[in-house]
Amino acid sequence: MAQTFETVGVVGLGTMGAGIAEVFARSGRRVIGVEADDVALERGRGHLERSTGRAVAKGKLTEDAQREILGRVTLTTSRADLADADLVIEAIPEIMEFKRVLFADLDRVCKPSAVLATNTSSLSVTAIAAGTSRPGRVIGMHFFNPAPVMKLVEVIHTVVTDDGLADDIAALARSLGKTPITAGDRAGFVVNRLLLGYLNHACVLLEAGVAGRDDIDAAMKLGVGLPMGPFTLLDLIGLDTSYEVCEVLFRETRDRRHAPAPVLRELVTAGLLGRKTGRGFYSYGEVAPATPEARQAASVSTVGIVGGGPEAATLATAVERAGFKPVVAESADLTPVGDADVVLALSDRPVVELAVRLPHPERLAGLHLVGDGVAEVASTVLTSPETTAAVHDLVQILDRTPVMCGDRAEFVVNALLYAYLNDAVRMLESGYASAGDIDTGMRLGCGYPAGPLEMLDAIGLEAVRDGLRALYAEYREPAFAPVPLLDQLVTAGVRSIREYAG
Repeated sequence: MAQTFETVGVVGLGTMGAGIAEVFARSGRRVIGVEADDVALERGRGHLERSTGRAVAKGKLTEDAQREILGRVTLTTSRADLADADLVIEAIPEIMEFKRVLFADLDRVCKPSAVLATNTSSLSVTAIAAGTSRPGRVIGMHFFNPAPVMKLVEVIHTVVTDDGLADDIAALARSLGKTPITAGDRAGFVVNRLLLGYLNHACVLLEAGVAGRDDIDAAMKLGVGLPMGPFTLLDLIGLDTSYEVCEVLFRETRDRRHAPAPVLRELVTAGLLGRKTGRGFYSYGEVAPATPEARQAASVSTVGIVGGGPEAATLATAVERAGFKPVVAESADLTPVGDADVVLALSDRPVVELAVRLPHPERLAGLHLVGDGVAEVASTVLTSPETTAAVHDLVQILDRTPVMCGDRAEFVVNALLYAYLNDAVRMLESGYASAGDIDTGMRLGCGYPAGPLEMLDAIGLEAVRDGLRALYAEYREPAFAPVPLLDQLVTAGVRSIREYAG
């Protein structure tokens, strides 16, 4: 029979811990909140009162319901008060030594049947459990901030977790109105392992000069439909937090994809941690500059388009409607576009090899259309500044947002997206999380429009596999090599990784 966990202890009443305490109190359970001293305890009380007070102000709670919720929470500075708790969750800072000391003390204080849970977002649950006499009763229960609002809970089991305990904790999460996903004990679990690899990769592209901060953010927000761009999100999370999670991931994987980008280290060392310090990748509190109006590309009359198929035909129609003369050429014969004022090579791969075949190579730029609203503009080493500016303006005239980038494999969107999808396949292949849990984790934990394996199926396994091969050929980065499972599925003609995974 599943455990009911009627009395729950929460150690650490910062924003996250107080939120967890509120979630349990809302479910009708008795909660014992523990802090280190009276000052911290009053701060925790304030978190609880303000959070529930906001719910009252929004009409989501009555004042009577608020009083009932707060009445179920007992606040104390004594861990001895946790002696009869059925479950204790810690929400203290992400420092392993602090957590090990705390769990050793909880192991001494709590009854033998009590479950000890950590809310860590990335540290080893196994290492925490090893310092207790009950490693089978220690588990990860990772809530997302703000806990009263976010629906996702990651349930982390170890190789020594008691049989059935992960299922009991998942059932508990569902009783709280949450959606649990279950994963093995790997650094970063599901969400942070996938998210931080992607965010760190964006920093690497920025440092390499592939594209600018604003262009990368626009590409992923407007082109892929993510809630925000990677640098906006890094500033929101906190660059110090992001840096530490990357360090944890790198220590376990030794994968260069997880080694914190130097620019991240530099900003953290300088104390520029994002929104909480007023400056990170962006500066906050400053008036944003006015967005310049699109110029009319006055120097352009004829627009050459290199590429075939429906995309080239659609682009040619749009160019003509905008008042320019389109000339289309297949890549095998570039003669028709030789004298065009600008030449757009439809591609997501480097286009400099096309440029050198033109009488005016400085007039060619790569163009990759992303969704309905973004166009990546890739300038080669031969592209003139005048051409780059003209294509930028032309893209705006065509009602798309231009993303300016270098002539590198997969440009920006696919370079970031395909590597992230490859990480998700690697996670699935390792067997420590299911396809459904991986997708659910990224949708609910990050607000993504679809999970990574859903995205992979929508784009096509072969297209992603081939894009990863191009990335690997360009960068020689082992993490970009297609995961064997992806390669094998494409070879076998499998079209849906989710159907394969069941």
